[in-house]
Amino acid sequence: MTIEANDPAIAIVEKPASLRPVLEWVARRAEPVVIGLAAILIGLALFSLFILAVGKSPATLFQLMYTGGFGSWFSVQNSLSRAAPLLLTALCVALPARLGLVIIGGEGAVVLGGVAAAAMALPLAGTAPVFLTLILMAIAAMVVGGIWIGLAGFLRHYRGVNETISSLLLSYIAIALMNQFVEGLLRDPASLNKPSTRPLPAEYMLGNIPGMDVHWGLVIGILACMLSWIVIEATSYGFAARIAGGNVRAAQIQGLPVGKLIAGFTALAGSFAGLAGMIEVAAVQGSANASLAAGYGYTGILVAFLARHNPLAIIPVAILLGGIDASGGLIQRRMGLPDATVLVLQGTLFIVILFCETFYGRFKIFNPDLWKRSL
Repeated sequence: MTIEANDPAIAIVEKPASLRPVLEWVARRAEPVVIGLAAILIGLALFSLFILAVGKSPATLFQLMYTGGFGSWFSVQNSLSRAAPLLLTALCVALPARLGLVIIGGEGAVVLGGVAAAAMALPLAGTAPVFLTLILMAIAAMVVGGIWIGLAGFLRHYRGVNETISSLLLSYIAIALMNQFVEGLLRDPASLNKPSTRPLPAEYMLGNIPGMDVHWGLVIGILACMLSWIVIEATSYGFAARIAGGNVRAAQIQGLPVGKLIAGFTALAGSFAGLAGMIEVAAVQGSANASLAAGYGYTGILVAFLARHNPLAIIPVAILLGGIDASGGLIQRRMGLPDATVLVLQGTLFIVILFCETFYGRFKIFNPDLWKRSL
């Protein structure tokens, strides 16, 4: 008796596809989201205790924070404008972090980038084409910022100087140099109460995105984050950086140019921070002055850590922090709290985020390597 393979009386039972690969993918990517949100909630709870201690209502404060940051189209545009420099200063922290470096001196690259952009514009504004002038301003800012942060990377690899301390100290030197240039060599004689460089003509300012009261710096920052993600995740240069960040000794044994990677990534990071300074000059201030030291470099540290140094995650986190920063004035007017209240919140969040770093890899649900039951 023969049985045909296509006999309908024979039922062919196939084993269902395993769900394990899908669950593993979800579990690994859910960990930073869950722990990050938990850190934010804990930070907000601790900050609420601080607000209660000064005799104010946390509920009212958070309501005003939402209203001032995202409650209206005007507030949203204000938040997006403030997020633009944070996108770039966060990259100044996130890119070296892939090599295991902790750079916190982006503020120095911001102020020197702004001064370099203003100095470049002085002989060109009014004579050279607008687009060419802005391009040259951006190049000058990126070169100066790249050299400044790249110096911290150079000292780290070739002289063994801790990059965290050196980059922070370099930022203080940069602010002093900025004050020296703005109050001396580059000072506009017409700036009496607030020393600054000669202002850019209106036509040389970086304009707004059509239909929005948000300057083009936001688009530049988003494109920089996307480009950084491509460099890290889709190039051999980025792969080599991740290897070196995981184990420098192993990378050296494999023949990877660790020194060049450190210098290159820190220089690229600094160039983004310098570009943030140029955008502040060309889109917001109109000149280089003490307002360049607005703390964007330090807030960028919080953005980068909250985004887990992921360039794409930096985008929503920067917008969130930009909204919090934008609400400071409203909180001051409505609740009688100082404008620096939002800085207390940022500091609280940063401490909690650093504390929660110790919980990564400890929960079995997020670690498929510890799962025993096959699915």
